[in-house]
Amino acid sequence: MLHRRRHLFSILAVAILLLVACTPQIVTVPVTVPPETVVVTATPTLTPRPTLPGPKSLTVCVVGEPDTLYLYGGSQIGATRHVLEALYDGPIDYRDYIYRPVILQRLPSLDDGDAITRTVSVRTGSTVVNAAGEVVSLAEGMLIRPAGCRTDECAIEFDGKALSMERIEVTFLLREDVTWSDGEPLTADDSVFAFEVASDPATPGQRYLTERTARYYARGDWQTTWVGLPGFIPSDYFLNFFAPLPRHLLEEWSPVSLLRLDATRRSPVGWGPFVVDEWVTGEYIALSRNPYYFRAGDGLPLLDRVVFRFAASGSEMLSYLLSGECDVATHDAEFESLVPTLVEVEKEGLLRMVTTPGDSWEQIDFGITSVSTYRRPDFFGDVRVRQAVARCIDRWAIVDEVLYGHSVVPDSYLPPMHPLYAADDLSYWDYDPVSGRALLEEVGWLDEDGDGVREARDVPGISDGTSFEVTLLVTSDSVASQKISPIVKTNLADCGIRVNVEPIPSWRFNADGPEGLVFGRQFDLAETTRHIEDVPVCENYLSSEIPDKGRWYGSNLSGYSNPDYDAACQAALQALPGTSEYEMYHRQTQAIFSEELPAVPLFIWPRIALVRPYVLGFTLDATSPSELCNIETLDVAVEY
Repeated sequence: MLHRRRHLFSILAVAILLLVACTPQIVTVPVTVPPETVVVTATPTLTPRPTLPGPKSLTVCVVGEPDTLYLYGGSQIGATRHVLEALYDGPIDYRDYIYRPVILQRLPSLDDGDAITRTVSVRTGSTVVNAAGEVVSLAEGMLIRPAGCRTDECAIEFDGKALSMERIEVTFLLREDVTWSDGEPLTADDSVFAFEVASDPATPGQRYLTERTARYYARGDWQTTWVGLPGFIPSDYFLNFFAPLPRHLLEEWSPVSLLRLDATRRSPVGWGPFVVDEWVTGEYIALSRNPYYFRAGDGLPLLDRVVFRFAASGSEMLSYLLSGECDVATHDAEFESLVPTLVEVEKEGLLRMVTTPGDSWEQIDFGITSVSTYRRPDFFGDVRVRQAVARCIDRWAIVDEVLYGHSVVPDSYLPPMHPLYAADDLSYWDYDPVSGRALLEEVGWLDEDGDGVREARDVPGISDGTSFEVTLLVTSDSVASQKISPIVKTNLADCGIRVNVEPIPSWRFNADGPEGLVFGRQFDLAETTRHIEDVPVCENYLSSEIPDKGRWYGSNLSGYSNPDYDAACQAALQALPGTSEYEMYHRQTQAIFSEELPAVPLFIWPRIALVRPYVLGFTLDATSPSELCNIETLDVAVEY
């Protein structure tokens, strides 16, 4: 069995001191941690939570320390996101692949009339968005999309004569019961003030949205309207609301000054469940209840106090949890390498490992159409061969080996829990090496000499006698690849395909072509990591995305090309969310992908967070940037 291989690696014995009824006990937990030993030093305790009525607190371990708590401060630190969830609530949450209004009454949509498309006249000198998505001053010869056109196929060259283009206008309705933490009402004008700050060149961050905004204005106290430039019809139009800033407190300061102001950086006034009490640099940030929280009437937040403690690594966070110095450790510590340790410690009841499929997945890409200079037989041009490979790889064994079962195996480029997942339309290729071998023989790959490796017999385009021997490219600095590649090699050998694993440095693996082997399309098989975006990434397999001269960064590494897939994907990308076309075309692309298999999805990388057993209401979401998006409903058991 594959699991027995773990005994070839070093064994880490984690000695845990438990204080139970004042009698110390030593529990030794044998853990396999290839390829290196991870040492976790801690003095765990099962100290009960307070049983008497009193303030309830929660200590959250985060990696690193926020550099600013200013909403428009441009922070790229993960710890900042977690703290901001406590100071602000929304304005729009993204959970379970669905956007949800928080301080808005509802999300705008074309169906309810909060969003409309309008035809406007443009002429030479008008500011528009051209067919390439760029903001331009309209001039003759520019390629634009006239009214009614949503694809490149119907784009035209501007000839200098006035014509009509489309723009979208979106109205946002705020809740009328939201106040700032100083008690002042939060109004539409605060969102307009935030737009003014975001538009200023001194404010960090990209100005993609502000540059494509024709107007953003308040219509009364609780309503804002966003108007886009002609030619800009974004599919996520319902997100074009600017998170408010308190005009009554900050208007006197310039955008440059706001970046340095303690009132924005270290103790901002927000509208969320908590406010900042204390920030001790290098140690922690302490928060307490916001008495003006708009959900206070519902008894929220359930906690009285939250402390964010800064840690340097996942191992240090684990130590803090075991010693009782933290109650929660957030997912961005990347606990994947500690899974063997965590599984064993969880068995002792010292913590709970919370997992959910995350926002990236691992897959095997086929070299279907390689560059002309990469000369090798066309092993994977026949779809039946790709299907056979999918049948021959035991993907669940990979999940067990790499992640101890804490993942899922998708059959599409979307995870099974995604609302657009085309479950009923997909082709499924469960582990079935007998069927895999039969498919290979059907194509003409036979093992007539009995050496365990198949040879071509009447395979179109391949010389008879050619051995089915291929190379699998992996990154040499990936611990996961060191576990995945032997399983793939063994599984495919069982089906008569010889695989030579070639580890290469990640910088070379991910380099643009033609130098990079993967983006240069110079490979047979390649293990890659892909990311799940807000809009499903069907374009990863478009013919136009094949890396080639002048576009070596294209995402279609396999060189897969199918006109039906291209048409469905382009239609899906042009359709707006919420329409029947949007769902239909995204399902079509998945159906084609699952049948034709330009790649074999292996597993979705999980998100992993840790909590002490008495923490209540803690969940992980595959899409939310922070698992603390529901921090107002977290609680702790008063007895444990």
